[in-house]
Amino acid sequence: MSGPINTSTSPDTSPATPPETACLERYSARSADLAGLTVRRALPKRQRRSVGAWCFLDHFGPTTNNVMMNVGPHPHIGLQTVTWLIEGQIMHHDSLGHEQAIRPGQLNLMSAGNGISHAEETPTNFTGRQHGAQLWVAQPNETRFSAPAFEHHEELPRLDAGGMDITVMMGELDGLRSPARIDTPLVGVVVEAHTASQTTIPLDATFEHAVVVLEGTLSLGGQQISPGELVYIGTDRDELALRSTEGATALVIGGEPFEDELIMWWNFVARTDEEARAAYEDWQEGHERFGTVTSNLPRIDAPPFKLRRPSKG
Repeated sequence: MSGPINTSTSPDTSPATPPETACLERYSARSADLAGLTVRRALPKRQRRSVGAWCFLDHFGPTTNNVMMNVGPHPHIGLQTVTWLIEGQIMHHDSLGHEQAIRPGQLNLMSAGNGISHAEETPTNFTGRQHGAQLWVAQPNETRFSAPAFEHHEELPRLDAGGMDITVMMGELDGLRSPARIDTPLVGVVVEAHTASQTTIPLDATFEHAVVVLEGTLSLGGQQISPGELVYIGTDRDELALRSTEGATALVIGGEPFEDELIMWWNFVARTDEEARAAYEDWQEGHERFGTVTSNLPRIDAPPFKLRRPSKG
C-alpha cells in the first residue's frame, strides 16, 4: 500500500530531539490499529520523533490468511509514503488516476506535496498472508507545497554482502543508487539474511541511522534485536556490522538530521496548526485539493480536529 492511516489524533509536536553521536538506543514499538489490522508503530516516538526525514514507520503482519488490507480513500499532505512488502499483494488507487499493484521486492512511492488522496486494498483473488512496512518521509519546504506524484519501481539495486542480500530502496549505498525520488538526503535499505551470515554495511557518517527488524533476529553491537522495536544508532558511524544466526529481514533507515519541527496530525505532516487545520477542513468539505479516488471502499472521514500542544513549562 502507499501509506497508512495514522489513527492517532494527538499530534506529535514534541521538539526535535538532537541527533546523538554513535550510540545504541532501543525504543519499543507500540501497537496500533490500521483498518482492522494490528501494526507495530516504531516511529514517531516521543523520545525520537524522526530519523533524518523518516518520520513514521509501521510494521504489519505476517497476518493470517483471512486478514485483508482495505483502507478507503484518505488524504495526505507534506509527506512521501513508502511501501515495502515481504509477503502479499496490495492494490494502490490514487486521485491522480493511478491503479498499481505492489508485490514483494517492489516499491510504491507517493509524494503528497500540497495534497493527494488514495486507497489501498487486497485484491479479491489474493488469499495469502500480508507482511511488510509502511513509512513516511517528511518533505522539505522546497517540495511540500508542490504538485503530488506517484511512482512504482519493480526493479531496485541489489547486492550480496557477506551472504546477506541488500536492496537499496531509497537513496544510495556503496555506490548503488535507487531510482526512487528523494527530496532530502536520506537512505533506506532492506537487509535479508536467509541463513546464518554476517555483513558490514557502509554508512554516511553525517547521517543519523536506525534499524528495525521485520522478521527473525539480528545481532547489532552485541545485542539481539527482534521485531517490535526501533534501534537508533546515531550519527558519526561509517559502517554497521550485522550478524544473523538463522535468518532475518530488517530495514536500515537514515538521513541528514531534519531540522524542522513537524506537526503530525492524522495523515498530515505540516509545520503549523493552521496548515493542519486547513487540510482537515479541505478534506471534510470535499475540496478539489485532494481530488477523487476511484474505489469501492468508503471514504474515510477525519476525526474531530483537536490539536494539543505540549506544555512549554
